[in-house]
Amino acid sequence: MKIKILFDRTSENKKLHTGWGVSFLVDNRILFDTGENGSWLMENMKSLKVDIGKIEAVVISHDHWDHQGGLWELLKKKHLTVYACLNFSAEFKEKVKKLKGDIIETKKNIEISKGIFITGEIAGEYKDEYMPEQALVTKTDKGISVITGCAHPGIIKMLNTVKRNFPNDDIYAVLGGFHLMDKDKIFVEIIADELNKIGVKKAGATHCSGPRAEEIFKLKYKKDFLPVKVGKEIQV
Repeated sequence: MKIKILFDRTSENKKLHTGWGVSFLVDNRILFDTGENGSWLMENMKSLKVDIGKIEAVVISHDHWDHQGGLWELLKKKHLTVYACLNFSAEFKEKVKKLKGDIIETKKNIEISKGIFITGEIAGEYKDEYMPEQALVTKTDKGISVITGCAHPGIIKMLNTVKRNFPNDDIYAVLGGFHLMDKDKIFVEIIADELNKIGVKKAGATHCSGPRAEEIFKLKYKKDFLPVKVGKEIQV
């Protein structure tokens, strides 16, 4: 199963737009997050020859502008199902409905397409306020892989939730935002070691993980570090 990076802050090609937030296309059919800007996302999709007609649904990890920014332009172009956490804002839900999107509010782990799951709402915190967030999980013959938006609940907490949902599966890869950019070197090293203990084979820290975390994960994982850049495809 392929994961194509449609938006992030670095790129393999200078012609592709970069910025804050992430967007991953999973198996050409499920879009996870939409980055900060709709026109940039659309132009990247065109450059990367993404067939919008094949996209079945969009999963939004959490209710922040840099993860939902491209959603509104996409909904103007295609009627889509949008998976949102139960406790996303009323404003977000109403905007989806206004643009004729079908919103499904998720609380628990569900399979949304063959081999593709979402965790449902996991409790997190941002600036001393409740921040619900969900991750996407793929299941292939390599094991399960986890994609996170920002991991506000904590990347370890999110992975432990996934492990409870898939107790008999090994974690092949984890990629996305780990929200470590404001953490010191020792804390980040502890997190990287914890991922190893959990059994994560490959790791791709990006976005709000921060440059320090990316370097630490690169040192810890060596050849099993996954560089996440716009235009790149990762096989899981």
